[in-house]
Amino acid sequence: MGRAYQNRKESMAKTAAAKTKVYSKYGREIYMAAKSGGTDPDGNLSLRGLIDRAKKDQVPSHVIEKAIDKAKGGAGEDYSPARYEGYGPGNCMVIVDCLTDNPNRTFGDVRLAFTKTKCKIGTPGAVAHMFDHCAIFAFKHDDEEAVLEALMEADVDVTDIENEDGLITVFTPNTEYAKARQALVDAFEGIDFEADEIQFLPKTTTQVEGDDIPLFEKFLDMLNDLDDVQNVFHNAEVPEQYE
Repeated sequence: MGRAYQNRKESMAKTAAAKTKVYSKYGREIYMAAKSGGTDPDGNLSLRGLIDRAKKDQVPSHVIEKAIDKAKGGAGEDYSPARYEGYGPGNCMVIVDCLTDNPNRTFGDVRLAFTKTKCKIGTPGAVAHMFDHCAIFAFKHDDEEAVLEALMEADVDVTDIENEDGLITVFTPNTEYAKARQALVDAFEGIDFEADEIQFLPKTTTQVEGDDIPLFEKFLDMLNDLDDVQNVFHNAEVPEQYE
């Protein structure tokens, strides 16, 4: 099937300022996961997955520990999730996931990124139905059948499983994230996830060409520069030389 997902490692921050932004986003996400599901990673699989991913993205341990300590204290900011949808350059479809302590400010900032790049922000649900909300796990393994069997035994609803050059990629509904992750960790000792997260995967893609390409890059940069934006998902396909 070859479903394309966004691998964070491919877009690692290149500058110190960008790295600080990555650390801040992880800190906020870890704080929220710890606050809502408990501060013990062994009992909170979402938190465990986030910590593992943060370490792979070279987030310093003090950033991780500070976010968990803040959640333990029960004080600090009270973030809430916000999701915005719309159409980007070339009429591609876009979903913007945020964590915010000021929804009015966040909406204004996100809307500005849309309007400054001649894009259109839509109403909730405008494009989400054209994406699958999936949990994705990718790891090195050579036995697809064994992986599928382990997931089936744990009663995990598997949407798809791929094996490409010894890299297994498992797709499940987003609601199955914790169950699927636990099943894989239990079945395969020392498993090292190359992807371990929840994403919106587009059901179709839109080719972005010509003058829309630099506009699309500007659009993504503006969104990713916003502190409240955690993730941007889209169905744009751009020529390889621009990726």
